[in-house]
Amino acid sequence: MNDLKKIETKPDEWEALKAFTNARIALGRTGVSVPLKESLQFKLAHAHAKDAVYSHLQVDELLTSLSSTSLPIHYVKSQASNRDIYLQRPDLGRLLDESSTNQIQQLGSPPADISIIVADGLSATAINKNAAEVVDLLVRKGRQAGYSFAPIMLVEQGRVAITDAIGGLLRPRLAVMLIGERPGLSSFDSIGAYITYAPQPGLTDERRNCISNIREQGLPPVMAVDKLMYLIDSAFRLQLTGVALKDNDEGGFLATSTPDSGP
Repeated sequence: MNDLKKIETKPDEWEALKAFTNARIALGRTGVSVPLKESLQFKLAHAHAKDAVYSHLQVDELLTSLSSTSLPIHYVKSQASNRDIYLQRPDLGRLLDESSTNQIQQLGSPPADISIIVADGLSATAINKNAAEVVDLLVRKGRQAGYSFAPIMLVEQGRVAITDAIGGLLRPRLAVMLIGERPGLSSFDSIGAYITYAPQPGLTDERRNCISNIREQGLPPVMAVDKLMYLIDSAFRLQLTGVALKDNDEGGFLATSTPDSGP
């Protein structure tokens, strides 16, 4: 036993690059394999991602935290009645159920400049953790710019395109959807923000703009809201969103088509 050589982990020449990314690079190696520590961390990250997909909105806590905006908040649901159906039938996550449709129809709210929609998407964990701060900042900066806001919609089992169903009822000039993005192995708590000018049923995804990876370890909420305000101002000026709306700001965190965060 004393003659056995100690197995050493050899460092990776890319080690210095780890300061710039959370991606799995420069893991080192033990023999021909990755070190046990890195293998276990990969399994843990995979578990976090799976848990995020099946996480649930903390509705009571969200209703309380979102109330800081002083806007009415309404909790609605898609036609996907549970998580398994939501994952198997994306089309149902894009439509409001009958009760929610009736609820919104009865509001009688006059059309506003901006409708904020918050949906669980593929990571309710992301919404539970980050949405309240983003919404609060967006409402404050939007009001400073003179914009009016519709009641906030908190959606369970929702996908991006449910924006159009809600927009057809509320008739805002523009909708901002905050949704939990598909978890990755280095980020399971990331929000995507989708902006749609004149939302209504029948739109396709090239009519939206997306800001991705909103979280403290990615694009921090303060920077994300600054980018959102830039795009909102541009959308109102040009009366459009989507592939025709280009990002000329120096921040550069814009996608002009929608990654599958749950459309």
